[in-house]
Amino acid sequence: MKSRFAIAIVGSLFMAGQAAAEDRRIVVLGDMPYGKPAKVYPLYETLIDTIDARAPDLVIHVGDTKSGSSECTDRHLAEQLAYLDSFAAPTLYTPGDNEWTDCHRRKAGDLDVLDRLKRIRETYFDTPDTTFGRTKLTLSHQGDRGFPENARLMLDGVMVVTAHVVGSNNGFEARSREAVMEYFDRDAANIAWIEEAFDVAQDRADALVLAIHADMFEPDFAETGRKWPRHSGFRTFGKKFRNRAEAFGKPVLLVFGDTHRHRVFAPFPKKAPDVTAVEVFGARDMHAVEITIRRQTDGTIRFVIDPLLNPAL
Repeated sequence: MKSRFAIAIVGSLFMAGQAAAEDRRIVVLGDMPYGKPAKVYPLYETLIDTIDARAPDLVIHVGDTKSGSSECTDRHLAEQLAYLDSFAAPTLYTPGDNEWTDCHRRKAGDLDVLDRLKRIRETYFDTPDTTFGRTKLTLSHQGDRGFPENARLMLDGVMVVTAHVVGSNNGFEARSREAVMEYFDRDAANIAWIEEAFDVAQDRADALVLAIHADMFEPDFAETGRKWPRHSGFRTFGKKFRNRAEAFGKPVLLVFGDTHRHRVFAPFPKKAPDVTAVEVFGARDMHAVEITIRRQTDGTIRFVIDPLLNPAL
């Protein structure tokens, strides 16, 4: 965990050189805090202090603010909202499955998942035109379509986008007709949102960062030759993302959580080689990932990816 990860993501015209402009930094975290508040909240607060000390330009929490086996309560939502607003930097958040999709589980409360989703939107995204955190930035969002959690902003020539894609097969599970219909509606909205983002970014951005919760690259993905099986709740979104990233032809960084194993890899080495995926830490490994956005003298973007370790662990 002490090793340094550095991934240079540039176009085919990359030239080594010194940065021509001031670096920008994004810190990404997710799948935390897990466990009893008395034990894990102090550790989480230390990580927040550590992130604040780095003075990033943006913080992104990729969802799962609780474990899947802990109870889904309004109190927990309120506590985690307060943590999001406690970051010094502007902060984005995209929901995970543990906050709503998995609330049907007995240990999580045996609740109506659509009621939990409604509650998140009412409390976290009642003013979707600004970020969380003590410093605010203005956001574009998909609230007019009923998905205010899908947001985007520009950060010094880099478009940063969130899309509501969650673990547990993206909620594509046959528990009820209403839950299945919710999946199809959200999947269509997510696709429309990234289509619009890539359209805008094509002329206005030199790189794009997409933040989702889900690990779309589960074992089935590798076993089927980097294809999603028909039963996958990530199939349509993943294919659209891959195709648009390929057509974009500029650096694309996908950040996500879900399975709690920090890794950096190329998900589409042949079809979309400019895409790099970064999974954050999570659960017991309550650390973050720092992404430095470095503009080279030739104008290309380089992403430098490093673990940001929690000194309390």
